[in-house]
Amino acid sequence: MRVPADKDVADDVPLLARLSHRVAMHFRTAPTTLACETPLVSLTFDDAPLSACTAGADLLGVYAAAGTYYIAGGLIGSRHAHWELADDERIARLHRDGHEIGCHTYSHAFLPSLSPSEIADEARRNVDRLREIVPGLSIESFAFPFGYASLAAKRALRGIYRSSRGIMPGLNVGRVDRYFLKALPLIEGRIDADGIARAMDDALARKGWLIFYSHDVAIRPSAYGCSPTLLEATLRAAAARNIPCVGIVEGLRRARA
Repeated sequence: MRVPADKDVADDVPLLARLSHRVAMHFRTAPTTLACETPLVSLTFDDAPLSACTAGADLLGVYAAAGTYYIAGGLIGSRHAHWELADDERIARLHRDGHEIGCHTYSHAFLPSLSPSEIADEARRNVDRLREIVPGLSIESFAFPFGYASLAAKRALRGIYRSSRGIMPGLNVGRVDRYFLKALPLIEGRIDADGIARAMDDALARKGWLIFYSHDVAIRPSAYGCSPTLLEATLRAAAARNIPCVGIVEGLRRARA
């Protein structure tokens, strides 16, 4: 199954892939107990649209926050219906500014349709491409393209990355699956400032790790992105509660996973 990177696949996913994804959501391949001393927030951006790497990164910098950018190497610098993706120099600048570079698959492939060997090949090819941009880059984090996983994918990725992030909503607290970290949409129309505040209060009360995912950051964002106003509301809510905004690798370290 091959679809554009900026397309919603929800209506096109075959039944078998849906079932495979449901099993992957609930079967833990890497059970891990988080022991956060303080609540944590992570802001993640899939595909690295240029706006997320400019307007988004600028806002993160104002609040001394680090983001995680999940990049598909085969799409770097390309244009799509909803956005233009960052080029090599912009990705290198993200790294220099202290943001984390993570991985999608190289071609943004839909994982439930791939064999374990194809998954591993896509992952390794992506790592190689990103290390062309930043030699020696440490890459430990992965996010499932389109949010869809499978048990085969989770197992294939274990030897390559330290964690994988999905799009199943929830707070990461207590016993979690390190290869299916939960995340809330930071997407216009799907969450607002009040919803963000409630999620932050829950993280504060339970000492949990709250991960958000988005794509572009624009005044008129796509159906998969957020406005600068919504991103800043998230950063302000974390700052008001003294919750650190850290990348995924740093989040795992602080959670003593």
